[in-house]
Amino acid sequence: MHIVLYKPDIPQNTAAIIRLSACLKLKLHIIEPCGFNLSDTRFKRVVMDYMGMSKIFRYDGYDTFLKKHKNSRIVLMTTKAKKLYHKFKFKKNDMLFFGRESEGVPEILHQRIKNKIKVPMNKKTRSLNVAMSVAIISSEALRQNNLLK
Repeated sequence: MHIVLYKPDIPQNTAAIIRLSACLKLKLHIIEPCGFNLSDTRFKRVVMDYMGMSKIFRYDGYDTFLKKHKNSRIVLMTTKAKKLYHKFKFKKNDMLFFGRESEGVPEILHQRIKNKIKVPMNKKTRSLNVAMSVAIISSEALRQNNLLK
């Protein structure tokens, strides 16, 4: 199972996702540029020693990522989706794609990515924290594929 972060901009969230990836044996793909430096103290405080326990791949942009994974199914997590995550059939090698905390993904990616899902939320709220979304969605994807061990 793969987690993809598109230009993450909050170091603590990325660090928490790296820890989650290490604990659940998820591959993490980071599409640059990040909105912070990996030497950021806020990042280091949360990531602790999990950086070396995670499989992390970095790309200089979306097109570079796409060339490497052109045959992969990309599933975009977005509050704009109609389909709910727990009604979606995940596959073992899905690329679970999460946008920037500050602005999601550009409209062009919304148009290019076919599969879009969301976590149901209270109508009075805007969005979940991206690290929480990654935990919720990846847990369901792992459960559906019998990968929680």
